[in-house]
Amino acid sequence: QVQLVESGGGPVQAGGSLRLSCQASGRIYSMLSMAWFRQAPGKEREGVAAIVPSFSPTYADSVKGRFTISKDDAKNTVSLQMNSLTPEDTAMYYCAARHGYAIEELSGDSYNNWGRGTQVTVSS
Repeated sequence: QVQLVESGGGPVQAGGSLRLSCQASGRIYSMLSMAWFRQAPGKEREGVAAIVPSFSPTYADSVKGRFTISKDDAKNTVSLQMNSLTPEDTAMYYCAARHGYAIEELSGDSYNNWGRGTQVTVSS
């Protein structure tokens, strides 16, 4: 089992930036695929960005060019830099991870470890 703890959420005005971080701990015995998901009230969970070992990051179309995912394997952390935020980005953001390769990087079914989430609220 891998424990994931997110941080960095909060309120921000439209056009602003936030940086989310996720710390993984526990039974980490191989490279992790890690991803960020979000879920707004009344909406389905959406894969936002993912980073799989040896592959380029993957982004949802809605965040391409605005969000950047990065991973520090030595520290078992993954970050999400979010720029040019809009009210549509308001959601609970969750970190997810799995050992090895996530075949469908932005599918929640590809991950078996989840954090509790951090709230991002963008005001207009």
